[in-house]
Amino acid sequence: MKFKTTLLATTALTVAAVSAQAQDMADSMTLVSWGGAYQNSQQKAYVEPYLADNPGVTATWDESSAEAVAKLRAMNEAGNVTWDLVDVVASDAMRLCDEGLAMELDHDEMLAPAPDGTPASDDFGDLIVSDCFVPQIVYSTTFGYRTDMVPEGVEPPSSVCDVFDLETYPGKRALQKRPIDNMEWALYCDGVAKDEIYDVLGTDEGVDRALAKLESIKDQVVWWTAGAETPQLLADGEVFMGSTFNGRLFSAIAEQDQPIGMMWDMQSFDLDGWIIPADLPEDRLARVLDFLRFATDTQRLADQAKYISYGPARASSAPLVGKHAELGIDMGPHMPTDPDNATNTHMYDYEWWADNRDDLDAKFQAWLAN
Repeated sequence: MKFKTTLLATTALTVAAVSAQAQDMADSMTLVSWGGAYQNSQQKAYVEPYLADNPGVTATWDESSAEAVAKLRAMNEAGNVTWDLVDVVASDAMRLCDEGLAMELDHDEMLAPAPDGTPASDDFGDLIVSDCFVPQIVYSTTFGYRTDMVPEGVEPPSSVCDVFDLETYPGKRALQKRPIDNMEWALYCDGVAKDEIYDVLGTDEGVDRALAKLESIKDQVVWWTAGAETPQLLADGEVFMGSTFNGRLFSAIAEQDQPIGMMWDMQSFDLDGWIIPADLPEDRLARVLDFLRFATDTQRLADQAKYISYGPARASSAPLVGKHAELGIDMGPHMPTDPDNATNTHMYDYEWWADNRDDLDAKFQAWLAN
């Protein structure tokens, strides 16, 4: 759902002020992202072009997006916010906005329209799920597996529930060190219908049921926090299968020619995008707004799809998605939204998680520690 933008008057005045004082822009930015192939796609598609157009400006990456909420809370508490622009998942953007840690945005004022003049808010459409959020990509979390580690005489894994089948598919699994996705997959593979997952997960019994299912493979799990970890674990043969973002697996398979297969079943769709930390100094805010307008325009988001198999969040960008920048292969079939890849998908409920994340995080971490 799209939330109508209700911008505070003070924010509007701040935007007007920084726009009028472009000459006072900071000459450096600290950008926060996820590392690995995804961050590289951002660097290639819009950071490098922006820096080329703005000599003397520098950009530094901090690969802390997985801990963005906790770190921004701590920075705010200390009165020292060092980040300028932060890449987060939609549910984290909603939490940061609700807590006043992210700046509310007037999307049509701050972002470029589509080439045909369509306002940014219409071009992004329902993907603007928070007043503080600028969507970049549609991606999925799914599983990859080592093709050369499939047991002899056994079909390669094709169902997410094969992750829980240690008898047929022995070996280590890599799972993200958070409850999101893991809890939903656990309930689904314990017999809960897809359309009932969040109803069940909203009960104490449902949480216990999901954790019990995860407990059945816990001693075979390697927990990851950065998206680049699973592709490396797979490449090194340290795990047989593992979850990560579909673009990371594309990079390992298509670009690095690793012996890895994709398992699209119950891939979990999600959104990723930018938030601006609240109350940045005027010169830093001016630089960030200038960069953000460039980095989220139609062409730049289409360009990002040349480097990684994530779908651009703007409707006007989709027709411009073509071939991989280096390999020359058609990127369409590698997108999570391709019909052949989307026969059984999980629609990640970011609003539910925005409301329940802190409680589930605490329960999940307590379970991990036992």
